Amino acid sequence: MFTIAMAPYFHKIAENNSIKAFVNGITAAVVGALVGSVFVIASRTIIDIPTLLIAIITVLALLYIKKIQEPVIIIVAAALGILIKLI
Repeated sequence: MFTIAMAPYFHKIAENNSIKAFVNGITAAVVGALVGSVFVIASRTIIDIPTLLIAIITVLALLYIKKIQEPVIIIVAAALGILIKLI
């Protein structure tokens, strides 16, 4: 909401050093929270070799295939998980 509310005034405050420092701090906090949540979720969901392989393939796909959309990764990972469970 904060971003949307301030959007019309962005050009006026974009050069303000205090605002820049605030945005840099918020960005660092958000990145830290996201990385922390990834580790928590991964530690609880990667419980065997098949899920580890799916996680590794997903990370490699995100790193090396630049135009791949996240919903495609989710669908492929789900299909692989179901296929592995059936075999």
